[in-house]
Amino acid sequence: MLDIRLVREKTDEVKRLLAQRRAGDEKKIDELLELDAERRRLLGEVEQLKALRNRVSKEIGLLMKEKRLEEAEDKKSQTRETGKKISEIDAQVAGIEDRRNDLLLNIPNTPHSSVPDGADESDNVTVREWGEKPVFEFEPKIHIDLCESLGLVDFARGAKLAGSGFPLYTGAGARLERALIQFMLDIHTSEHGYHEVQPPFMVNRDCMTGVGQFPKFVDQAYVVQEGEDTETFGKLCMIPTAEAPVANIHRDEILSENELPKYYCAYSPCFRAEAGAAGVGTRGLIRTHQFDKVELIKLVPPENSYDELESMVANAETILQRLGLHYRILHLCTGDMGFASAKTYDIEVWAPGQGQYLEVSSCSNCEDYQARRMNIRYKTGSGEKVLPHILNGSGTALARLFVALIESYQRSDGSVGVPQVLQSYMKTDLIGVS
Repeated sequence: MLDIRLVREKTDEVKRLLAQRRAGDEKKIDELLELDAERRRLLGEVEQLKALRNRVSKEIGLLMKEKRLEEAEDKKSQTRETGKKISEIDAQVAGIEDRRNDLLLNIPNTPHSSVPDGADESDNVTVREWGEKPVFEFEPKIHIDLCESLGLVDFARGAKLAGSGFPLYTGAGARLERALIQFMLDIHTSEHGYHEVQPPFMVNRDCMTGVGQFPKFVDQAYVVQEGEDTETFGKLCMIPTAEAPVANIHRDEILSENELPKYYCAYSPCFRAEAGAAGVGTRGLIRTHQFDKVELIKLVPPENSYDELESMVANAETILQRLGLHYRILHLCTGDMGFASAKTYDIEVWAPGQGQYLEVSSCSNCEDYQARRMNIRYKTGSGEKVLPHILNGSGTALARLFVALIESYQRSDGSVGVPQVLQSYMKTDLIGVS
């Protein structure tokens, strides 16, 4: 969440930056400051009442010592009334704090000064491209046809098992998915310095709030219930990304400065209801309710965070370069960034069967926005407690990478070549018609 002190001290600047997101969140700032001012006024009133109660309590002691019991009883009555007022105001303060914090949780991060100003994805800026689009001497097939002819994914039976948007990988398709995951984990841990973790695939609501998924995207979550115990309904959620558990590993902790930077990577399935979203069908891997992803998380000192963002993007690029896939990098504009992000790069890989680019990675610097929500701090050598900057990125996501790979490596006879870096995992160089 935003720093309330920053909102107080630089109100116009915060409003200006929020307005660049084109979501109307700048209109919430005045209400936020009104609640904050009322809270501070009431806290001041409470402090005065507590000082009065302390003073009167001392007077009662003196009166009792001097045997002036009737006056002491009057003072005791005054103290009780003061205590009652303090309790009433404390309740008011608690209510105002809840409203203020709820409002803060619903206000997105402010964009970094380097982010291009724009309304939507049409204003995103292409930073660079790598490789060349594959050229075919035949009409390339779409991934759905390849998956069905090669027995890689059984869309119909996946839908039978769990509904639309839940693919069933089979045979070489399941092996290819597993090979891609293992390949990415091996590269990030052995070459890029990430520490692998295997997180829970369910988290509590505090974790979802910590990364900015809740309350903004509560309608996109899958929540669970323990058996028939309705009291547990909604206490745990299926993770939409490994960011939810991994970024929260150090929530409510104070780290030491020499523990930073921390780099984590994790494989997980991802579950997204995407309520109201169009295009989730029984066939195809472009938009699904469940998909696999290797996630990258960094906790770093603020002064290094933008250099760390660039290196995170390079880490994700390495995967695509080793696979020999053409891609481009976009710098997202203010109107297209994620809720918690201060700056984001998207990596889009070319899928020739689709004739379009598909997003397979989004790398973001959230600065201290998430750390404040999670109460993660670190202590400097001088003893100061500082909020680290938290970065997240896909390194990369499936199933769109799966789509781009099989469409790029398809052959005229209907088979699909296996990139050299995956051949040792797949134990073959070719996926042919069975």
